[in-house]
Amino acid sequence: MINNSALSKYLFCFIFMLCSFVSCYTSAALPTTFYGQDLPSLAPMLKEARPAVVSVTVAGTHISKQPIPEVYRYFFGPDTPKEQVRKRPFTGLGSGVIIDAKKGYIITNYHVVAQASQIMIGLDDGRELKAKMIGSDEQADIAILQIKAHNLTAIKQSDSDRLQVGDFVIAIGNPFGLGQTVTSGIVSALGRSGLGIERLENFIQTDAAINRGNSGGALVNLRGELVGINTAIATHSGGNVGIGFAIPINMANNLSQQIIKYGQAKRGQLGIIGENLNMKLAHAFNMQNTHGVFIKQVLENSPAEHAGIEAGDIIISLNKKPIKTIETLRATIATLGAGYEVSLNIMRQGRKKAFKLTLASTQNKKVQHTKTETDSTIHPGLTGATLEESDQGIRVRRVMPRSDAEYNGFAPGDIIVGINNTRIKKLQDLNQFLRDQDTAVALSIQRDKKHLYIVLR
Repeated sequence: MINNSALSKYLFCFIFMLCSFVSCYTSAALPTTFYGQDLPSLAPMLKEARPAVVSVTVAGTHISKQPIPEVYRYFFGPDTPKEQVRKRPFTGLGSGVIIDAKKGYIITNYHVVAQASQIMIGLDDGRELKAKMIGSDEQADIAILQIKAHNLTAIKQSDSDRLQVGDFVIAIGNPFGLGQTVTSGIVSALGRSGLGIERLENFIQTDAAINRGNSGGALVNLRGELVGINTAIATHSGGNVGIGFAIPINMANNLSQQIIKYGQAKRGQLGIIGENLNMKLAHAFNMQNTHGVFIKQVLENSPAEHAGIEAGDIIISLNKKPIKTIETLRATIATLGAGYEVSLNIMRQGRKKAFKLTLASTQNKKVQHTKTETDSTIHPGLTGATLEESDQGIRVRRVMPRSDAEYNGFAPGDIIVGINNTRIKKLQDLNQFLRDQDTAVALSIQRDKKHLYIVLR
């Protein structure tokens, strides 16, 4: 039993401790240390980065065209239009990042502002301003907006080429129109491509939560520096499942500078037709792995031809950065811009060679992607081609129109001189070689004075 005197003492002590706790809580900030150790927090970094991230609200009219069936033209007469134009008003939400405080330039995704007739920007301090579209690049999903305002904050930028898988990153944006929101994660992968999201893909993959409305927002490192523009997610439900994609800021910067200067992207051209390696091709050309781009053809009068690059070469790096896939090479070259000087490392017959060249402009130039192959019982890819032996090699005498051979790139007069870097002259040898292969093979072709490769799968 506790007597009244003891109970009074206990009650007094309890009330005293409670009052002391409440007094500390109401008069002091949360502790910054615990047992002498600093508590980790992203708040100081975000305090500097968040004012550069804005919300983007758009309104406009979607215009779509649908062909009208011929049966309607039969019943309603020849004056019936061939297409039906539909207009549907829309509104949308997204995010953006201020990249130039003095001139008011904001970078966002093209799909956020596509077909928008009105664009409003919401700043972190509560201001709302009208924005003007400076230009865009639909293929890379980049757009540049401009606002007129004082006291803007531009975000610091980092070299996205220095990112590594496992680096911590933070996504800042306006998901679902809730207002500025911060999520954290790591870099899950780099150089993601072949996703079918954009035509030019070289994404940073992250598990930082990205949802609808985050598009165009910032992906920053732990120093608050911009490393990417949040663009898309992989999802079955429409919500975040831990797989998000961001455009590297180096790629976005190359495009933004071109858009600000010209109003559009000025694409660079290397002048090659290539594809990814497989293990058999890599082994045939003395490669230890499948990282690289196999050059099937060098286009005439192109920067690659002038530099001395040849069909059969394998591109392994661009500007000292490894190139693993044709998609990464295509995205990098297309966003660097015409007139940009690049250095290439290639493998030629097992030896490394270095080249320097200046990218040409693709404006008013159509890259001729040769679509010719042959038909024969030797290989499905040769179906439709008539072959005969000659002193130089195996000649393609005839190619049937709309055949597999024509589609694959063969043309009458082509001479097959090698397969997987092995010289060949006999149809029987070619037939046997192709039958023994269960993956893609590269046929070395002499066409007039040109040397190129056609890959059969």
